[in-house]
Amino acid sequence: MPLVSKDPLVIGRVIGDVLDPFESSIPIKVTYNNRDVCNGCEFKPSQVVHQPRVAIGGVDLRSLYTLVAVNPDAPSPSNPSMREHLHWLVTDIPAPTGPSFGNEVVAYESPRPTSGIHRIVLVLFCQLGREKVYAPGWRQNFNTREFAELYNLGSPVAALYYNIQRENGSGGRRLY
Repeated sequence: MPLVSKDPLVIGRVIGDVLDPFESSIPIKVTYNNRDVCNGCEFKPSQVVHQPRVAIGGVDLRSLYTLVAVNPDAPSPSNPSMREHLHWLVTDIPAPTGPSFGNEVVAYESPRPTSGIHRIVLVLFCQLGREKVYAPGWRQNFNTREFAELYNLGSPVAALYYNIQRENGSGGRRLY
């Protein structure tokens, strides 16, 4: 009988679509309006308009981190031709703080899916040191694996994802 993974990143196909298998080694807490993000939880676009609060753990005060947020399901889960859409990129985040202490390379863009259920993946990498990271020319077709390779980031140290779909009632028929 084959071994079935209970890792939510495997079940949610984040491992495979966005990341290679890795061992999480740094605690990360992501919060939108006092609601914690846990793998596979659901948010509506109105709940994620503003960038989340992110708290990065770790004990080595010399460590710097890079945070990447992507949508691997753009423009729709059945046709992810713009995979991955980059929603946020912050580098040089000192431990144990959050993105507001880092260098925002690509400003936060709130997810606004038009069809289907999309995954928003937040990935944390440990940097080898301060490095000039350049913003990509566009947000669509970003590749987290290639980005990590280009900047020598290695495997992620943490990742989370949540699901999002358009608001209920938008575009529906009215009952009189």
